[in-house]
Amino acid sequence: MQGVIKSYDPGSGQGTLVADTDLSEYDLAGNALVGSLFRMLRQGQRVVFDLDGAGRATHLRLGSEVDMGTPGFDAEGTAIPDTG
Repeated sequence: MQGVIKSYDPGSGQGTLVADTDLSEYDLAGNALVGSLFRMLRQGQRVVFDLDGAGRATHLRLGSEVDMGTPGFDAEGTAIPDTG
């Protein structure tokens, strides 16, 4: 799933993110950043995530341009030249 960080407290590690698909809010699991490139999160940061058995966001990671659905990139994540 993809979403945006709504809030994050670096002291406690607690936070919330909003899914792109239906704007559902998910709390971060305690291990959400374990094994991740992230050390901190900022409000508005885009992430790709999974849900754990309790419905909390976990396994946060950066998405590729393809994962994020960024316009102007093909299925392999290569920029499509602007011919316009």
